[in-house]
Amino acid sequence: MPDRMRRVNESVRQVLSESLLELKDPRIGFVTVTGVETSSDLRQARVYVSVLGNDRKREETLEGLTAAHGVLQSRISSELRLKRTPQLTFEYDPSAERGVRMTTLIDELAPDDT
Repeated sequence: MPDRMRRVNESVRQVLSESLLELKDPRIGFVTVTGVETSSDLRQARVYVSVLGNDRKREETLEGLTAAHGVLQSRISSELRLKRTPQLTFEYDPSAERGVRMTTLIDELAPDDT
């Protein structure tokens, strides 16, 4: 990935992370933006999020984020100087959940030193 796209992705991630704190939608729970992949023409941005809670809470949060995409795009437009403002799509990032599961499995396999 070119250095410029890496900077764009990080800038979009940072603006979105700050903007999520200001959203008042009750469907949006405790969410963290874990990454952003912006297309090279800046037309699309795939936003990966981690959500604290069960499957139902995860779905509600993704619905709330999708509903708020216009507000978030306008925030990106006002904060960043880009040729185009990317269309946002939100996807759940299961990496944090997988990490917890791997830690649990390792702890189960490790001998107890006590």
